[in-house]
Amino acid sequence: MENLNTQSLVEHLMDLKRCLVRSLWIILIGFAACFYFSSQIFEFIRHPILPYLPDGGLVFTHPTEKFLAYIKVSLLTSVVMTCPLWLYQVWLFVAPGLYKHERRLALKFIFFGSILFLSGVAFVYRIIFPLAFKYLLTFGNSIDKPMITISEYLSFFIRTTIMFGLAFEMPLILVVLAMMDVIDDAFLREKRRMAIFIMAIVSAIITPPDAVSMLSMMVPMILLYEISIFAVTRVVKNRAAGAVDSEREGAPS
Repeated sequence: MENLNTQSLVEHLMDLKRCLVRSLWIILIGFAACFYFSSQIFEFIRHPILPYLPDGGLVFTHPTEKFLAYIKVSLLTSVVMTCPLWLYQVWLFVAPGLYKHERRLALKFIFFGSILFLSGVAFVYRIIFPLAFKYLLTFGNSIDKPMITISEYLSFFIRTTIMFGLAFEMPLILVVLAMMDVIDDAFLREKRRMAIFIMAIVSAIITPPDAVSMLSMMVPMILLYEISIFAVTRVVKNRAAGAVDSEREGAPS
């Protein structure tokens, strides 16, 4: 199979286009299935904030707002539920730049990528949202009552959920970069302090504006970074062994 380094820029961009188009079709098909259950999905998504709403529900200020909300929650659910399929498309995009023995790791890539993404989604839903809403919506006196619209809540919920899911993909991204000889374990160890600083900034940006939520995000990311170093160390060793084997196979007998 052709190596990624031998491809022209146009061929590389065409591969990227195919990856994006196929992923989009996968998400759209999943959306059609999820829309049938959009009412139940919306109830599930609304659950973390319900205890802090005085009238037991969100409000809407436009006739189409609730209908658009059902579309948004169906699309979000499709992205989450179809992650093994669009991760496979990502794998097809990066696989040509890997050694032959590394291309056989597709199932591991999809499995761990799906686990990491779903772990990020579950973490923000079970840990971050309850902590954030309890702090933000009970802050100060009890005279003021929250009146949160559906669109405002969903924008916050969807943005935070997707960003947490992607943030938890950090070990997978770093491993793939190591497999493509972009980074190695020595680089990650050398840049550890800088990485922690960047993770602190990212945590402050993608979490609600309170210290508890920020720390709840930052601690798992640091842990994932350390796991990444361990995983990349193994990748570098295996890649070196694979390069030696490839040279032996290509040597004349």
